[in-house]
Amino acid sequence: MLLVNIAGIVLITLIVWWFWLYKPREADVKEKELVIIVENGTYSPSRIKVPAGTPVELKFLRKDQSPCSEILQIPELEISDTLPLNKQKSIQLPEMQPGEYAFHCQMQMYRG
Repeated sequence: MLLVNIAGIVLITLIVWWFWLYKPREADVKEKELVIIVENGTYSPSRIKVPAGTPVELKFLRKDQSPCSEILQIPELEISDTLPLNKQKSIQLPEMQPGEYAFHCQMQMYRG
């Protein structure tokens, strides 16, 4: 009984950390390009700061063999592209207004 309670507390702690306390890795785009690694179900970095009104090139390197990681979508910018395995793929972002723009796979399991 004690073991079950300890396991429950550990599980609750992990859930709270994952959904409310975890801060994804952030990066600023300074050289007008950035490499984002797609691996282990995540984009790294998953939060990117881009100067407003400046076109930017993001390079995605897909190391994850999951079929879900193959498609990259940025709905607000009407971008949808295929990411080849173990090769960099450049995605050109146009000049954007200030705000947040989500990117994800087609099933929204990988998010940034």
